[in-house]
Amino acid sequence: MWTLIAGVFMGWALGANDAANLFGPAVESRAIRFWTAATLASALVVLGAVMVGSRGFSTYGAIGAQTLISSFIVMLSAGITVTGMTVLGLPVSGTQAVVGAIIGGGLLTGGVNVQPLIKIFISWVLTPLGGLVAAYIPYKLITLYPGRGISRFAAHTKFIRIGLILVTGYAAYSYGANNVANVTGVYVKAGLLTPLPAALIGAAAIALGILTFSRNVIRTVGSRLVALDPFAALVVVLGESITLNIYAMIGVPVSASQAVVGAVIGIGLVKGAKTINSSALTRVLFGWLGTPTISCALALGLTFLVQSIG
Repeated sequence: MWTLIAGVFMGWALGANDAANLFGPAVESRAIRFWTAATLASALVVLGAVMVGSRGFSTYGAIGAQTLISSFIVMLSAGITVTGMTVLGLPVSGTQAVVGAIIGGGLLTGGVNVQPLIKIFISWVLTPLGGLVAAYIPYKLITLYPGRGISRFAAHTKFIRIGLILVTGYAAYSYGANNVANVTGVYVKAGLLTPLPAALIGAAAIALGILTFSRNVIRTVGSRLVALDPFAALVVVLGESITLNIYAMIGVPVSASQAVVGAVIGIGLVKGAKTINSSALTRVLFGWLGTPTISCALALGLTFLVQSIG
């Protein structure tokens, strides 16, 4: 069971980083207090993981065989990478970290199946586009039809706060359903855990990260990339939630950060491209490119070290 230590570490790191994607816009727009959002998100992450999370385990299992040692290396490499990016205040993809680590370890063991990777790589492109479209359309409607329907709703602060609480809960549920496989999926493949305990342990680790170390990334997503008013924050989180939920139902773990950043950019495009902070966007893109590369290199090095000692 010692190998689970790395998985708990990865779950904690993932929760600390991805909390910004769940409620960063709501907190930074001052619609919800941090601890209210964090508590709600933690509870619903666990619910989503238990209800739907097992669907993503088979996707990671199809990439390659896992042993207790290899699963430990994968989770340790991914956890170190995500923690480093969190310290830098960058929202990153847990999926990219885990997949990069699986590839890195598999390069020395010959255990990488390319076919499921194609589906995952395609999702890395479609996820931010999905978040962008899901946020752009409703927010654009406000500018096209001011003073009508959805625009009137957007003007009522009380309704917006209620809406943000609801969509934050939905986002946390969808996130738990989609991303718990990033924490304990390799342990299911290795035969150490069955799906239900894997979902519970993974979700608990994510919740711990949300509650203890998530503040540092929130501002990057919540306000630095594009300044968000409360209604824009609601649309962003809803767009992210819909994207994550769709992928959770088809069993493909995807990046919450890619979904939410795509949604934030969608809002920025409605407001005008000049409202998008190009410097913050560059840092986010660096995180996306660097995450799988660093994680892969770490897993490759650790696997080589273990093989040399053995």
